[in-house]
Amino acid sequence: MAKTKTLKVKRSPADQAVQVIIYLIVAMAALLTVLPFIYIVAGSFATERELTERAFFLIPRTVSLNAYQYIFKTGDAINGLKNSIFVTLVGTLINMFFSCTLAYPLSRPYFKGRTFFTNMVIVTMLFSGGMVPTYIMVANVLHLRDTFWALWLPGAINPFNMIIIKNFFQGMPMELEEAARIDGCNDGQTFIKIILPLSKPVLASVSLFYAVTHWNSYFNAMMYISDKNKEVVQIVLRRIIFLTSAVTTESGFDWGPFGMPPEKAVKMATTVVATVPILLIYPFVQKYFTQGVMVGAVKG
Repeated sequence: MAKTKTLKVKRSPADQAVQVIIYLIVAMAALLTVLPFIYIVAGSFATERELTERAFFLIPRTVSLNAYQYIFKTGDAINGLKNSIFVTLVGTLINMFFSCTLAYPLSRPYFKGRTFFTNMVIVTMLFSGGMVPTYIMVANVLHLRDTFWALWLPGAINPFNMIIIKNFFQGMPMELEEAARIDGCNDGQTFIKIILPLSKPVLASVSLFYAVTHWNSYFNAMMYISDKNKEVVQIVLRRIIFLTSAVTTESGFDWGPFGMPPEKAVKMATTVVATVPILLIYPFVQKYFTQGVMVGAVKG
């Protein structure tokens, strides 16, 4: 067999210069984005003296674990991480279940009342009942205070995310559904066996949106959760930061050779603890992220 030759397009010097400039701009933008986080991580391992003397650094001269010792010494942070992981996982599953099951019928052109129900969803993006009525409904009417359901049910469906899923479903060829019906599939089987397997990009993207929202859940957790054993990590870290200034060197805790951690280092360490776990999810959905959001946003 004859080998096929790949034609190489020869770029002009002007095109090459423009390409180099574009790469430099993108590299500088990426660097400016990453540098603050690197500084936060480095500062969380720094000593009080170094944080005072150096305005900015990427590698600490002396590595100190005192800030992390202070955060994890009581075990509240570990319990908060466990609660946050549980709330994020279960909450994301609840969100995706309700969002997908609502998005599918609204994406079908033969569904009666489709326009009315879609408009009702859009109205909730523009108007809300307000904080006080929502609290009364969740705490006094539904009696969900001090339960994780208070963090899951009020936001079971995010209208924006649901519409993204709906637009993605709507962009699928109707011939797929017709072929499934010819093979004897009902609506549920078509949805589970045909639609969902072909919707991995948008499902992964929207799942990430929901997961980040649950992980960063702070205000709702502060309003509805008073049981210390059910506190999420955001509430625990907030309390740790407030208590840092009240801790003295006479607290009876062995801080090691570097002494009690500075307040600034504790704040940086809490940022790392609250951010790194959710960042670990992104590499697994990165390949679906752009495709899912773009297709779901422009179809329909």
